[in-house]
Amino acid sequence: MKCGYISIVGRPNVGKSTLLNKIVNMDISIVSDVFGTTLNSIKGIYTDLDSQLIFIDTPGVSKAMNKLGKKTNSFVYDSLDICDVILFLVDSSVYFGKTDKFILNKIKQENKPCFLILTKIDKIKDKSLLFKKIDELKKEYEFNEIIPISSINNSNIDDLIKTIKKYLPQRDKIYEEDDITDISMRFIASEIVRLSVLENTYDELPHHVMCKTIYYKESDNKLNISVDIIVDRDNLKALVIGKSGSNIKKIGIDSRERLEKFLNKHVNLETHVRCQKNWQNNEMFLREEFDNEN
Repeated sequence: MKCGYISIVGRPNVGKSTLLNKIVNMDISIVSDVFGTTLNSIKGIYTDLDSQLIFIDTPGVSKAMNKLGKKTNSFVYDSLDICDVILFLVDSSVYFGKTDKFILNKIKQENKPCFLILTKIDKIKDKSLLFKKIDELKKEYEFNEIIPISSINNSNIDDLIKTIKKYLPQRDKIYEEDDITDISMRFIASEIVRLSVLENTYDELPHHVMCKTIYYKESDNKLNISVDIIVDRDNLKALVIGKSGSNIKKIGIDSRERLEKFLNKHVNLETHVRCQKNWQNNEMFLREEFDNEN
């Protein structure tokens, strides 16, 4: 069968996580309009009768201002090393900028099949502008394929999967047929809580917040879980908690409802906010959080 790894790369907010979730038909990677939502690399597994496609959703590449930035960028570069096909996502509705060019230069060094994926085409009313953008980007690199998509409208997603298969090697499948991701429910739960935090503290950068599941016990009809919300400053801790605990209460309710919908069972959730000073530059902390996260 055809089997291989596909790296999904691009600058922040181009639709990488949305595409992955659409392909595997499950929200395994959190999606938010907040800049830099994804901090880790997440695998999504698509299996049919004749193929297994292992997609790697990566953080948006950005200028590394601290050790966290270097760590998240390293997930992108590692995915390029192991993949068989690269999906370079570019937002069709915005300007092709310096970050896009930086990522493309990294891709050029890999000498691997690379698709230009123009996302969010549902936002473009005048399709002549899309064709013009395709013509402009053809000059940047000789892409193996150019595919405009809309994950929201499910436009060209099936064609994308079909085309990827042509570039994958013949190989025994790596995961079981019913596997959708290799990440644990502990990690998914912590990401669901982090999404609620981001949505309720949208004025702050997401890189100020990390969540970690510290207790997880699941039965047939119930989940008991405790999640730490980690910030790097006392004023952010106060922001997450809110006046008289109003914000942390809302975060807890939102997270519990999402978890119950995801798992289809009753959830008892506890959330605690703690401050870890300068965690974005604490190499030991980052190693423990990221390397043991799943």
